[in-house]
Amino acid sequence: MQRVAARLGVTKMALYRYVPGKAELVALMVDAAIGPCPEARRGGWREQLEEWASQLFAVFRQHSWALDATVGPRVMGPAELSWLERAVSALDGTGLSGTERMDAAVLLVGHVRGITQHARAAGPADDPEAQLGSILGELMRTHGERFPALIDRRAH
Repeated sequence: MQRVAARLGVTKMALYRYVPGKAELVALMVDAAIGPCPEARRGGWREQLEEWASQLFAVFRQHSWALDATVGPRVMGPAELSWLERAVSALDGTGLSGTERMDAAVLLVGHVRGITQHARAAGPADDPEAQLGSILGELMRTHGERFPALIDRRAH
């Protein structure tokens, strides 16, 4: 809060006229950065979630600091909640309960976060999937007999 106040040219206490604390300030920052979730195009749940995941990936790539700011139970703003709402609503009509839809949405957020973190570690010009494929290919050539499921790409 002290650094934010200094950047704005106000006292730390002056910030508390606008936000109750750091958690709320971070929620406002995340909301401003990610914006509300775009409307879904037509399609079934699978297409909607694929589009949603791609959009969320793009947001996290553009604002990588949000990966660190959106971990664990915390205050969320309406824009961030709109992303969760869209994922959960894409699963309407699937027969999943409300809890199961929420669990699926949270699982997908975690998946997108993980992919984004791998991409961030790979750097802006690199392709993390190609890097992983190359690394795994070499490992499988050397030690593939120990990992038959990884060799058999048809494994389920």
